[in-house]
Amino acid sequence: MKASEKQRDQKLEEYVSQEAWIIEGVYRAWIEPSLSAADKIVVLKPPLSLQETRIWKRYEDRASGTDKSGKRETLEDIRNLLEWNTKYNLEKLPHFIKNCEYKDKFITVTNNLDII
Repeated sequence: MKASEKQRDQKLEEYVSQEAWIIEGVYRAWIEPSLSAADKIVVLKPPLSLQETRIWKRYEDRASGTDKSGKRETLEDIRNLLEWNTKYNLEKLPHFIKNCEYKDKFITVTNNLDII
């Protein structure tokens, strides 16, 4: 069952009040408290082609049963995800990066070597 907005916000506040934490997500509207409380914000920007390859691989693994999550996606689901992912990478993420007031906390990672 999905948590209410109030429960979700309380849980987020509980997490960011801890000494150490990691939060993943693209839902900026409600993760704002984590952005302001963060010491660093890691922005993942792998190539779009790599992301698309991984989306297809996950679909193939789920369709063949190699992925044991039990989740199933239709080709329509994948088409929608690929569209969303493209829009996110070409519009939403650049907009976030350009307009975020916490740019001084950013660490941008485009490949494995950036992590090292």
